[in-house]
Amino acid sequence: MRNRTCGLAPLALLAATSVTPSFPLAAQEIPQQLRPLADARLFFQVHAKGDQIYSCKSDAGQFTWTLKAPDAQLFDKEGRLFGKHFAGPSWQANDGSRVVGKAVANAPSPDPDSIPWLLVTILSHDGSGVLSRVTTVQRLNTKGGNAPASGCDASHVGQEIREPYSADYRFYGPK
Repeated sequence: MRNRTCGLAPLALLAATSVTPSFPLAAQEIPQQLRPLADARLFFQVHAKGDQIYSCKSDAGQFTWTLKAPDAQLFDKEGRLFGKHFAGPSWQANDGSRVVGKAVANAPSPDPDSIPWLLVTILSHDGSGVLSRVTTVQRLNTKGGNAPASGCDASHVGQEIREPYSADYRFYGPK
C-alpha cells in the first residue's frame, strides 16, 4: 500500500503550521457553472489542508482508485483552525455546526495536477452556529489531491492511499 503522508499530522502540529490561504480570486475567474445563485451572498471562506483518500476498487476486471473521502483541516484567513472537512462531503466548524452536501457542478482546475473545482448544494444541517445558514459551498484554488494514474491492480484491491491537497472553500447562504 502506498501512503504518501502517513496520515494527517496531529492537530496541534497542524495548528502550529503556517497556512497561507490563497483567497484572492476575481469573480470573473470562476467558471459560470460554479457560481452560486444570484440571491446568495458569501458568508466566509476557509482554506483546507489535508488529504483525498482513495481506495483501490475492481469493477468487471477494471481496477481504479476511487475517492473514499476527504480528510482535511480548515483554517480561517488568519490561519487559525476553523474546523474540518470529511466524508459526505461534510464540513464541521469548531462551534459544532455541520453541513452535508452534494456536488452539483464541477470544472477542471487550472492546475492540471489538481482535483476539480466544485459547486456543492447543502442537503442537511446539524447544530446552530456559523454553518447553520449555509446553502452552497464552492471548492476553488485546488492544489494536488488527484488519484494516482497507476498502482491499483488485483494485488491492491481494498487498499487505501492518501493524496495531499489544499483548496479554498467558500460558504454562501441567503442574503
